[in-house]
Amino acid sequence: MQNIQNITPCLWFDGQAEEAAHFYTSVFKKSKIEEVLLYGEAGPGEKGSVLTVTFSLNGQQFVALNGGPEYHFTPAVSFMVPCDTQEEIDHYWTRFLEGGAPVQCGWLTDKFGVSWQIFPRILPAMLQDKDAKKADSVMRAMMGMVKLDLAQLRLAYEQA
Repeated sequence: MQNIQNITPCLWFDGQAEEAAHFYTSVFKKSKIEEVLLYGEAGPGEKGSVLTVTFSLNGQQFVALNGGPEYHFTPAVSFMVPCDTQEEIDHYWTRFLEGGAPVQCGWLTDKFGVSWQIFPRILPAMLQDKDAKKADSVMRAMMGMVKLDLAQLRLAYEQA
């Protein structure tokens, strides 16, 4: 049975939709630009300029819209990127910080203002461990980090 995506995030940009889509597809291995839709005579953008770019990141479809300066991204919505290794964490962290800014606990904002959470896939299980000492130890370790360090999180978990 094929997985059919029913919800597609639409990201609102002020003239940077195509640049953003190309950047994001360069970050994720299994990604591609699927379609570029241009403004026509009816506007409201200049005829022939980019209205939307449909792209996919690891099979998840997105639409980037050149909607204008009215709206901006906030950390109230972020995209979570679970990673299996520190190398993956480092890759995404480094790429998204190109023109972006680190926050805390694996969060960062990219150069377009979009918030991302780069975290080890095992982290939720560690934070939900039935042994409260282990879960608390991992939480304390995570709260002291900007980019998450998988080895340090495992150490906090194992030594609790």
